[in-house]
Amino acid sequence: MSPEGKTLLNVIVLGLGFMVTFTAFGTCGNIEQTVIKSFNSTEFHGSGYTRYWFSSFSPSVKKNCIYSLSLFFSGLVYSGYIAVFIHPYTSSFYTLSVLLGIAAAVLWTAQGNLLTINSKDSTIGRNSGIFWALMQFSLFFGNLYIFFAWHGKSHITDKDRQTVFITLTVISLVGNFLFFLIQRPDPEPAPSDASESPLPADISDSSSVVPSQSLCSQALDAFKKSIQLAMTKEMLLLSIPFAYSGLELTFYSGVYGTCLGAMTQFGDDAKGLIGLSGILIGVGEILGGGVFGILDKCNRFGRNPVVFLGIFTHIVAFYLIFLNIASDAPVAPEEV
Repeated sequence: MSPEGKTLLNVIVLGLGFMVTFTAFGTCGNIEQTVIKSFNSTEFHGSGYTRYWFSSFSPSVKKNCIYSLSLFFSGLVYSGYIAVFIHPYTSSFYTLSVLLGIAAAVLWTAQGNLLTINSKDSTIGRNSGIFWALMQFSLFFGNLYIFFAWHGKSHITDKDRQTVFITLTVISLVGNFLFFLIQRPDPEPAPSDASESPLPADISDSSSVVPSQSLCSQALDAFKKSIQLAMTKEMLLLSIPFAYSGLELTFYSGVYGTCLGAMTQFGDDAKGLIGLSGILIGVGEILGGGVFGILDKCNRFGRNPVVFLGIFTHIVAFYLIFLNIASDAPVAPEEV
């Protein structure tokens, strides 16, 4: 296989691995708070919203890690978190929530590195598009299963919960093993001319790591450089949309489905609507990514139309949600 074909295959396998893993994990996030509220046990005291706080933890990750192993072991933590809901215990739930925050940092750092080393300047746009197109299908498939499994149910029994989460755990494990199919790309000769770096000179010049440094020293050096980068003007400005995107992700991936499942005005179909909302969110991600990609290519007016269209869409969506969802739906004990 040609080097170009090998790197393209790696990107496809990476996208498929994330699609399968997050088919399980995204579905888990969408239904976990509803499941917890339906779980009748004195052994468990926790909230499905807790993992979003712990997932903000982002440690420095070694650049020379074996990426497939990093993806695999991080994915195992995701699988373990899903498996907790087969029979929840407070201690295991909070322990896995903490580990999940660490695993998320490792997983996404390894993903970014793999995507980078399998791409060139001429293919990074195509490869990123392939990865995210595959990734965005994850919400569609997982929530389609929830829609049919919970359609017409007004209460989630222990058997319903165990069946769903055993299935999701197995699916996530399959996704983890797909990461071992990623091949090492053929090395390319280093370019003779140094390319322009968007980082400040003191950061970019120190990006080369001395081979004699210990692993701890390299990790500490990478952490210091990330702090320096975070203090630059560009990153401080970007921190505002980053923070908003985190709040929005938390809402649509966990809170919104819980609100739908707690609404008695939807009748016995309320729990099934959790899956339907996830399906439509997945479809919206796919269509939105395609539309914004087309608009971004029409750069006559720059990227401002894309940004303002996104802002307008969010305002309309959140206003409609505000009109249709009860104010105490996210924290209602069972139904409102």
